[in-house]
Amino acid sequence: MRPADRVHRIPLPGGVAPGHGPDEVVLRVTDDMLAEGVADIRWLLHDALLTGARWVVVDVRGVEHLTGAAAASLLSAHRTCRARGGSVVLRGPSRRTLELLRRTGLSRVLGLEGLGRSA
Repeated sequence: MRPADRVHRIPLPGGVAPGHGPDEVVLRVTDDMLAEGVADIRWLLHDALLTGARWVVVDVRGVEHLTGAAAASLLSAHRTCRARGGSVVLRGPSRRTLELLRRTGLSRVLGLEGLGRSA
């Protein structure tokens, strides 16, 4: 199963879930996906960007701890979204994930939504 097939919503072409607008997609990431390495999240982000998305909302409510490699993938996607006038937004990050984002400075770069969930 390709990582993009794990998105939880009605898939658009390429397996990416629609967001609230035509240029927004929502990706759901789980600990199981990250346990297998960052290839899954890279494919999800790649597919989202291929649809022309300006805004990529990454739902991390199912993630206890975001890895540094996953954060680097988010930053790479953010650069593409930023060039299109958008951003990458993390939805529901845990306290551990927020701490990683603060330490790396990504909390000032990525959009954050639904803060304060405990891990």
